[in-house]
Amino acid sequence: MLEVPEEVVDAPVAQVAQLAPDTPAAPAPAPARRGRTTLLVAGAAFLGVVAGACTGYLIQADREPTKLPPLSQPRLAQAKGRAPEPLSAAQDRQVRADGDLRKLLLKKPAGAKTADWLPGDGWMNLAEFADTYAKPGTEFNSLITDEFRRAAVTGWQAGGNQTVEIRLIQFRQDESLEAADSSDNNQYWADRKPDSDNWSIPGTGSGTAYVHHRPDNKAGYLPMYSAEAHAYRGDVAMELWIYDTKPITKARVMDLAERQMERL
Repeated sequence: MLEVPEEVVDAPVAQVAQLAPDTPAAPAPAPARRGRTTLLVAGAAFLGVVAGACTGYLIQADREPTKLPPLSQPRLAQAKGRAPEPLSAAQDRQVRADGDLRKLLLKKPAGAKTADWLPGDGWMNLAEFADTYAKPGTEFNSLITDEFRRAAVTGWQAGGNQTVEIRLIQFRQDESLEAADSSDNNQYWADRKPDSDNWSIPGTGSGTAYVHHRPDNKAGYLPMYSAEAHAYRGDVAMELWIYDTKPITKARVMDLAERQMERL
Protein backbone atom coordinates (compact mmCIF):
# COMPACT_ATOMS: atom_id res chain seq x y z
CA MET A 1 0.00 0.00 0.00
CA LEU A 2 1.33 3.44 -0.97
CA GLU A 3 2.11 5.61 1.97
CA VAL A 4 1.17 9.32 1.76
CA PRO A 5 3.08 11.79 3.84
CA GLU A 6 1.12 13.59 6.52
CA GLU A 7 1.85 17.01 5.02
CA VAL A 8 0.27 15.89 1.84
CA VAL A 9 -2.81 14.59 3.56
CA ASP A 10 -3.43 17.90 5.25
CA ALA A 11 -2.56 20.04 2.16
CA PRO A 12 -5.29 21.82 0.13
CA VAL A 13 -6.43 20.30 -3.13
CA ALA A 14 -4.59 22.97 -5.24
CA GLN A 15 -1.31 22.12 -3.53
CA VAL A 16 -1.92 18.38 -4.04
CA ALA A 17 -2.23 19.09 -7.79
CA GLN A 18 1.09 20.92 -7.74
CA LEU A 19 2.75 18.03 -5.90
CA ALA A 20 1.66 15.61 -8.66
CA PRO A 21 2.56 17.35 -11.95
CA ASP A 22 2.83 14.10 -13.88
CA THR A 23 -0.79 13.18 -13.28
CA PRO A 24 -2.62 13.53 -16.64
CA ALA A 25 -5.49 16.12 -16.77
CA ALA A 26 -9.02 14.92 -17.53
CA PRO A 27 -9.93 15.46 -21.22
CA ALA A 28 -12.47 18.29 -22.13
CA PRO A 29 -15.92 17.06 -23.09
CA ALA A 30 -16.53 16.90 -26.92
CA PRO A 31 -19.27 19.10 -28.39
CA ALA A 32 -22.62 17.48 -28.71
CA ARG A 33 -23.41 16.16 -32.23
CA ARG A 34 -26.67 16.97 -34.03
CA GLY A 35 -28.77 13.91 -33.93
CA ARG A 36 -31.02 12.53 -36.64
CA THR A 37 -34.08 13.62 -34.74
CA THR A 38 -33.46 17.32 -35.52
CA LEU A 39 -33.08 16.65 -39.25
CA LEU A 40 -36.20 14.56 -39.34
CA VAL A 41 -38.23 17.27 -37.63
CA ALA A 42 -36.97 19.98 -40.06
CA GLY A 43 -37.70 17.80 -43.08
CA ALA A 44 -41.17 17.03 -41.85
CA ALA A 45 -41.91 20.75 -41.33
CA PHE A 46 -40.77 21.60 -44.88
CA LEU A 47 -42.87 18.85 -46.41
CA GLY A 48 -45.83 20.09 -44.40
CA VAL A 49 -45.48 23.61 -45.83
CA VAL A 50 -45.23 22.28 -49.39
CA ALA A 51 -48.20 19.98 -48.92
CA GLY A 52 -50.26 22.86 -47.47
CA ALA A 53 -49.42 25.13 -50.40
CA CYS A 54 -50.35 22.48 -52.95
CA THR A 55 -53.63 21.75 -51.19
CA GLY A 56 -54.49 25.47 -51.07
CA TYR A 57 -53.74 25.87 -54.79
CA LEU A 58 -55.94 22.91 -55.73
CA ILE A 59 -58.82 24.20 -53.62
CA GLN A 60 -58.53 27.74 -55.10
CA ALA A 61 -58.27 26.41 -58.65
CA ASP A 62 -61.63 24.64 -58.34
CA ARG A 63 -63.44 27.79 -57.14
CA GLU A 64 -65.26 30.26 -59.35
CA PRO A 65 -63.38 33.57 -59.85
CA THR A 66 -64.47 36.32 -57.49
CA LYS A 67 -66.03 39.27 -59.29
CA LEU A 68 -64.40 42.64 -58.65
CA PRO A 69 -66.56 45.53 -57.46
CA PRO A 70 -67.51 48.07 -60.15
CA LEU A 71 -65.39 51.20 -60.58
CA SER A 72 -66.68 54.29 -58.85
CA GLN A 73 -66.90 56.21 -62.13
CA PRO A 74 -70.09 57.22 -63.90
CA ARG A 75 -70.71 55.61 -67.23
CA LEU A 76 -70.18 58.02 -70.11
CA ALA A 77 -73.08 58.53 -72.43
CA GLN A 78 -72.50 57.36 -75.98
CA ALA A 79 -73.14 59.80 -78.80
CA LYS A 80 -75.99 58.84 -81.09
CA GLY A 81 -76.56 59.60 -84.71
CA ARG A 82 -74.16 59.98 -87.62
CA ALA A 83 -70.59 61.11 -87.05
CA PRO A 84 -69.68 64.57 -88.37
CA GLU A 85 -68.32 64.72 -91.88
CA PRO A 86 -64.53 65.11 -92.22
CA LEU A 87 -63.22 68.57 -92.99
CA SER A 88 -63.02 69.52 -96.62
CA ALA A 89 -59.71 70.56 -98.17
CA ALA A 90 -60.87 74.17 -98.01
CA GLN A 91 -61.51 73.89 -94.25
CA ASP A 92 -58.50 71.77 -93.28
CA ARG A 93 -55.59 74.15 -92.70
CA GLN A 94 -52.97 71.40 -92.81
CA VAL A 95 -54.19 70.26 -96.24
CA ARG A 96 -53.94 73.82 -97.52
CA ALA A 97 -50.45 74.28 -96.09
CA ASP A 98 -49.22 71.04 -97.68
CA GLY A 99 -50.41 72.19 -101.09
CA ASP A 100 -49.02 75.01 -103.22
CA LEU A 101 -47.86 77.50 -100.60
CA ARG A 102 -47.79 80.30 -103.17
CA LYS A 103 -51.58 80.16 -103.48
CA LEU A 104 -51.89 81.20 -99.82
CA LEU A 105 -50.07 84.50 -100.41
CA LEU A 106 -52.02 87.73 -100.81
CA LYS A 107 -52.69 88.73 -104.38
CA LYS A 108 -51.07 91.80 -105.83
CA PRO A 109 -53.47 94.77 -105.63
CA ALA A 110 -54.94 96.12 -108.83
CA GLY A 111 -52.69 98.75 -110.35
CA ALA A 112 -49.61 97.64 -108.38
CA LYS A 113 -46.42 96.58 -110.11
CA THR A 114 -44.82 93.21 -109.35
CA ALA A 115 -41.54 93.67 -107.51
CA ASP A 116 -38.64 93.09 -109.88
CA TRP A 117 -36.31 91.69 -107.17
CA LEU A 118 -38.46 88.60 -106.51
CA PRO A 119 -37.78 85.16 -108.05
CA GLY A 120 -39.90 84.55 -111.11
CA ASP A 121 -41.63 81.38 -109.86
CA GLY A 122 -42.51 82.70 -106.38
CA TRP A 123 -40.34 80.15 -104.53
CA MET A 124 -37.25 80.88 -102.43
CA ASN A 125 -34.85 77.99 -101.95
CA LEU A 126 -32.67 77.58 -98.89
CA ALA A 127 -29.73 79.56 -100.29
CA GLU A 128 -31.95 82.41 -101.54
CA PHE A 129 -33.75 82.72 -98.23
CA ALA A 130 -30.49 82.64 -96.24
CA ASP A 131 -29.11 85.38 -98.52
CA THR A 132 -31.72 87.82 -97.15
CA TYR A 133 -29.87 87.83 -93.80
CA ALA A 134 -26.78 89.85 -92.83
CA LYS A 135 -24.71 86.66 -92.45
CA PRO A 136 -25.97 84.24 -95.14
CA GLY A 137 -23.46 81.48 -94.34
CA THR A 138 -24.37 81.37 -90.67
CA GLU A 139 -28.09 81.54 -91.42
CA PHE A 140 -27.77 78.78 -94.04
CA ASN A 141 -26.45 76.37 -91.40
CA SER A 142 -29.07 77.49 -88.88
CA LEU A 143 -31.92 76.89 -91.33
CA ILE A 144 -30.70 73.34 -91.96
CA THR A 145 -30.71 72.71 -88.20
CA ASP A 146 -34.14 74.37 -87.92
CA GLU A 147 -35.62 71.94 -90.48
CA PHE A 148 -36.34 74.51 -93.19
CA ARG A 149 -38.73 72.99 -95.73
CA ARG A 150 -39.60 75.71 -98.25
CA ALA A 151 -40.51 79.39 -98.63
CA ALA A 152 -42.91 81.24 -100.90
CA VAL A 153 -42.72 84.97 -101.51
CA THR A 154 -44.66 87.74 -103.19
CA GLY A 155 -44.25 91.51 -103.39
CA TRP A 156 -45.27 94.62 -105.27
CA GLN A 157 -44.64 98.34 -105.71
CA ALA A 158 -47.54 100.75 -105.35
CA GLY A 159 -48.23 104.41 -104.74
CA GLY A 160 -44.94 105.79 -105.92
CA ASN A 161 -42.18 104.61 -103.59
CA GLN A 162 -44.07 102.11 -101.43
CA THR A 163 -42.96 98.48 -101.61
CA VAL A 164 -44.44 95.40 -99.94
CA GLU A 165 -42.89 91.95 -99.48
CA ILE A 166 -44.59 88.93 -97.86
CA ARG A 167 -42.92 85.59 -97.14
CA LEU A 168 -44.38 82.30 -95.96
CA ILE A 169 -41.71 80.00 -94.51
CA GLN A 170 -42.61 76.39 -93.80
CA PHE A 171 -40.68 74.05 -91.48
CA ARG A 172 -40.79 70.26 -91.09
CA GLN A 173 -41.05 70.50 -87.29
CA ASP A 174 -40.01 66.90 -86.59
CA GLU A 175 -37.99 67.96 -83.53
CA SER A 176 -39.31 71.36 -82.44
CA LEU A 177 -41.86 74.10 -83.23
CA GLU A 178 -39.61 76.16 -85.47
CA ALA A 179 -42.38 78.27 -87.04
CA ALA A 180 -43.15 79.76 -83.62
CA ASP A 181 -39.44 80.16 -82.84
CA SER A 182 -38.86 81.97 -86.15
CA SER A 183 -41.70 84.40 -85.47
CA ASP A 184 -40.51 85.03 -81.91
CA ASN A 185 -36.95 85.68 -83.12
CA ASN A 186 -38.11 88.30 -85.65
CA GLN A 187 -40.24 89.98 -83.00
CA TYR A 188 -37.24 90.04 -80.67
CA TRP A 189 -35.28 92.20 -83.12
CA ALA A 190 -38.29 94.33 -84.10
CA ASP A 191 -38.88 95.22 -80.44
CA ARG A 192 -35.37 96.66 -80.23
CA LYS A 193 -35.75 99.19 -83.03
CA PRO A 194 -36.06 102.74 -81.64
CA ASP A 195 -39.15 104.93 -81.96
CA SER A 196 -41.53 102.08 -82.74
CA ASP A 197 -45.11 101.13 -81.91
CA ASN A 198 -46.57 97.63 -82.01
CA TRP A 199 -49.98 95.96 -81.86
CA SER A 200 -51.21 92.38 -81.56
CA ILE A 201 -52.63 90.83 -84.73
CA PRO A 202 -56.15 89.53 -83.89
CA GLY A 203 -56.61 85.77 -84.11
CA THR A 204 -52.91 84.94 -84.22
CA GLY A 205 -51.93 84.45 -80.59
CA SER A 206 -48.52 86.10 -80.34
CA GLY A 207 -48.59 87.69 -83.82
CA THR A 208 -47.44 91.33 -83.74
CA ALA A 209 -47.31 94.26 -86.18
CA TYR A 210 -44.79 97.12 -85.91
CA VAL A 211 -44.47 100.64 -87.27
CA HIS A 212 -40.99 102.21 -87.04
CA HIS A 213 -41.20 105.99 -86.96
CA ARG A 214 -37.49 106.71 -87.36
CA PRO A 215 -36.54 106.56 -91.06
CA ASP A 216 -33.37 105.06 -92.46
CA ASN A 217 -31.33 107.97 -93.81
CA LYS A 218 -28.63 107.44 -96.41
CA ALA A 219 -26.74 110.09 -98.32
CA GLY A 220 -28.20 110.60 -101.76
CA TYR A 221 -31.45 108.81 -100.95
CA LEU A 222 -34.84 109.84 -99.66
CA PRO A 223 -35.62 108.89 -96.03
CA MET A 224 -37.02 105.35 -95.91
CA TYR A 225 -39.68 104.41 -93.34
CA SER A 226 -40.53 100.81 -92.53
CA ALA A 227 -43.18 98.60 -90.92
CA GLU A 228 -43.30 94.86 -90.39
CA ALA A 229 -45.47 92.05 -89.04
CA HIS A 230 -44.63 88.55 -87.81
CA ALA A 231 -46.96 85.67 -86.94
CA TYR A 232 -47.29 81.93 -87.46
CA ARG A 233 -49.93 79.26 -87.85
CA GLY A 234 -49.06 75.60 -87.55
CA ASP A 235 -45.77 74.96 -89.34
CA VAL A 236 -45.83 78.17 -91.40
CA ALA A 237 -44.28 81.47 -90.31
CA MET A 238 -45.39 84.74 -91.92
CA GLU A 239 -43.09 87.73 -92.48
CA LEU A 240 -44.43 91.01 -93.87
CA TRP A 241 -42.34 94.08 -94.72
CA ILE A 242 -43.45 97.53 -95.92
CA TYR A 243 -41.10 100.34 -97.02
CA ASP A 244 -42.06 103.87 -98.06
CA THR A 245 -40.55 107.31 -98.30
CA LYS A 246 -43.53 108.53 -96.28
CA PRO A 247 -44.54 107.47 -92.74
CA ILE A 248 -46.51 104.22 -92.69
CA THR A 249 -49.77 104.03 -90.74
CA LYS A 250 -50.91 101.36 -88.32
CA ALA A 251 -54.02 100.77 -90.47
CA ARG A 252 -51.87 99.91 -93.48
CA VAL A 253 -49.71 97.25 -91.84
CA MET A 254 -52.54 95.77 -89.78
CA ASP A 255 -54.78 95.42 -92.83
CA LEU A 256 -52.18 93.46 -94.77
CA ALA A 257 -51.18 91.32 -91.77
CA GLU A 258 -54.76 90.35 -90.89
CA ARG A 259 -55.75 89.51 -94.45
CA GLN A 260 -52.63 87.43 -94.96
CA MET A 261 -53.13 85.41 -91.76
CA GLU A 262 -56.79 84.77 -92.67
CA ARG A 263 -55.54 82.82 -95.70
CA LEU A 264 -53.50 80.39 -93.58
